[in-house]
Amino acid sequence: MALEGLHLRVQQEEFEISSLSPLAAKSRFSRGRDLPIEECPVRTVYQRDRDRILHSKAFRRLKQKTQVFISPEGDHYRTRLTHTLEVGQISRTIARALRLNEDLTEAIALGHDLGHTPFGHSGEHILSELVGFKHNLQSVRVVEVLENMNLTWEVRDGIRTHTGSVEPATLEGQVVKLSDRIAYLNHDIDDALRGGVLSLEDLEEVPLGSLRRSERISKMVLDTIENSFGKPDIAMSLPMREKLLGLRTFMFERVYLDSLAKKEEKKAQRLLSELYHYFVNNPEELAAHYHCESCADNIAQHAVDFIAGMTDPYALMKYKQIFFPRPWRGEGVL
Repeated sequence: MALEGLHLRVQQEEFEISSLSPLAAKSRFSRGRDLPIEECPVRTVYQRDRDRILHSKAFRRLKQKTQVFISPEGDHYRTRLTHTLEVGQISRTIARALRLNEDLTEAIALGHDLGHTPFGHSGEHILSELVGFKHNLQSVRVVEVLENMNLTWEVRDGIRTHTGSVEPATLEGQVVKLSDRIAYLNHDIDDALRGGVLSLEDLEEVPLGSLRRSERISKMVLDTIENSFGKPDIAMSLPMREKLLGLRTFMFERVYLDSLAKKEEKKAQRLLSELYHYFVNNPEELAAHYHCESCADNIAQHAVDFIAGMTDPYALMKYKQIFFPRPWRGEGVL
């Protein structure tokens, strides 16, 4: 029997309607895509979006993009890819407990940082100074324009609003937004301990700091589930929010803004700034390296798309290729 005859996608849609929370987003009632396409006989629209993100080039590049520590020596420091996977795991745990749509939640989580720059937030900072760059908006640009994934409205909304003051339209998007913060604070503490930037004694200064990473995450996740069950918003209890804020303030003071591990950030920012100005002033070289029909009439946007999509090693290689003198090899060939 043909797959269409089995109605597998329809069965999954009906299962969502009958089993998920009334507050959950249902695949059948999605606001859809900008460009209509034929339905998959097996996968729901959100399952299909998850798969499109997972198989994208931008997703694969996350494995060589900095999370916090630039070019760390060691195999166990987080990258943008491992951060994304940890956000996905935490998000799915919360979504499952609240009977929300796990497929939508996972799709948003996997796509939320696709537009992040090389060299982590230092890269975002310099592009923000130059052109007002925001990685959440660039992530949407990646899925809508640069890789033309034609995702559903709900996934794009969750990606766009995973950071900033605007709240996601779905509870699934709200889950990812909170899980992003839970993930990065806890794994950045882990990396800071590994790198000697923090000590266990330092963590005793803040609430939850004396707990192991898994215990901190569990407490935050359980509190979120208990405080959000059956409610139209995803949030921690007030006491847990205060602890999370205290932990975040501590990390900004001791790690994110002022630590020995961040001393290379100015170099990374100067590197990206010089690449940006070079490509803006040499658009013919930009076109030779990177093709984007939709931004051919906007060289600045073209340059930002190219640079934001770079991995850390590629940005270093491109900078060296452009600005470092190459040895003379004779016969008029460099």
